[in-house]
Amino acid sequence: MDFFFFFKSLLLLFSFMGCCVGELREVEAVLGKKVTLEHKFPMPDYVVLLWNFNDGSQSGNAVTSSVAGLQVNARFTGRLTLNTTSGFLTLGPLTAADSGDYTVSIVSVRGTQTEEMALRVLQPVSDVTVTANLPEAIEHNSTVVLTCTAKGSFLDFSWFKGAVPFVPDGKRVTLKKEGASSILTFAGVLRTDLAAPVYCQASNKLEKEKSAGFNLTVYYGPDQVTITPPKPAQFINSVANFSLTCSSSSRPAATFTWHHNQQQMDAGGPILTLKVIKDHNFGSQLAEYTCKAKNDKTNREVPSAAVSFAVIDALSSVKISGPTATLIAGDSAANLSCKAAAGAVTTVTWLKDGKPLAAAGRLAFFSNTTSMGINPVQKDDNGEYTCRFMNPINTVEASYKMVVNYGPEPAMVSGENAVEVKDLQVELECSAASVPPANFTWKFNGTMTAVKTSTYLIKMARYKNSGTYTCEAHNAVTGKNSSYTHVLSVKEEGALDEGLSDGAIAGIVIAVLVALGAAIALIVYCRQKVPVESPY
Repeated sequence: MDFFFFFKSLLLLFSFMGCCVGELREVEAVLGKKVTLEHKFPMPDYVVLLWNFNDGSQSGNAVTSSVAGLQVNARFTGRLTLNTTSGFLTLGPLTAADSGDYTVSIVSVRGTQTEEMALRVLQPVSDVTVTANLPEAIEHNSTVVLTCTAKGSFLDFSWFKGAVPFVPDGKRVTLKKEGASSILTFAGVLRTDLAAPVYCQASNKLEKEKSAGFNLTVYYGPDQVTITPPKPAQFINSVANFSLTCSSSSRPAATFTWHHNQQQMDAGGPILTLKVIKDHNFGSQLAEYTCKAKNDKTNREVPSAAVSFAVIDALSSVKISGPTATLIAGDSAANLSCKAAAGAVTTVTWLKDGKPLAAAGRLAFFSNTTSMGINPVQKDDNGEYTCRFMNPINTVEASYKMVVNYGPEPAMVSGENAVEVKDLQVELECSAASVPPANFTWKFNGTMTAVKTSTYLIKMARYKNSGTYTCEAHNAVTGKNSSYTHVLSVKEEGALDEGLSDGAIAGIVIAVLVALGAAIALIVYCRQKVPVESPY
């Protein structure tokens, strides 16, 4: 029995001396869980199998397997299992004190094989938490420091924005590890830095755990302030559904003030309506309007670019008035006047029969061109007169038809001067320019007839119809008259035949000359063909 214990002690001494010791191998395991320590040797028929430990402060035998049985150190009782076939050692649940160096020695008739391995018992990764140095931040002004802490052994840290890893640039965004914590710093933080939840992940070789999403409000803005529409029309209809809208990216949302020619208006909010402008008695003059956006958190105020316009009334219900008395060419004068019920007139145009009028001679404009006069009127002044009012909003117009009475002008009679006695109708037509149209009467050889139209009709010409026909034209408005005398001669049948016309005579002459030429040519031809007999 004394020999057995001497032999065991000798083997233990050999193991501590490191006989055939291989390269130290590290094994990591989690606190509270189990770990199996495996050697790398083929398992021989052994005499003795020993596992020894050294935690740096204490060393000794953990378990021994021999022909005498299995002996376990009291320190590991209930937590250690040895597979006597493979020689593998299973230990657990692990405590922090189980960390240390473990050496296996396999003694057989061929010698002793020894391997040493280091067991690190790791504390589980837990309580991963992110904290910030500020409850809220101001873009560009604040430096935000995020600190990630966790429980566990041999920890490494990673940072994520949403699902995307943070990549520090080493300048504005830096990352530093201090013990069991990691520090992520944003110098001059930007809104995009923390736009998504931030996560910190703590890990070791066996486990990893991610923190809850961390959110930090970064206040920013106002950014560039814009007014819509950016370029309104220079003139706005006073009854239009028109408004200005101010916008700017800002967190928190910006508050807006409106300014008229750089003077603040009693108007807030992002929308400035036309009603508010008119309620301030603005708009009648061209003016500039600007919007200022302010962020109470960043304490920044940014103005927009100015927009300019004026508010004017649209023109409506234009009326034109003209002379009510009868106009007579050469004697009367005419005045036309135009007026709109509402709206400011910027341009007045007068037209006659659709063509623009200009002041000249008898025509003049007055009262800012809203009136015109013609003195005296003439027959050419008859027509439709239009006054056209314009402003930048709209155009309206009204028309007046002017009637200038004149004439009758010298009468004229058209018709045959001479006719033959036969059953033919003769018409004499009298005309004289006149407004209103002239009334006509006819005299035959100085005696008034019953004909009261412009046409004098003779159904069948007879000798007795020869004589003078006088047409008289009368204008009932001007009171003027004009007349024309036409002479008609009725002759016997054939008396008006004038023989051949010049054209007919010329045709006959040409035909005779052609025939004569042809005869001469024939004679010459025949003389050339007939032989002349010799007198001899």
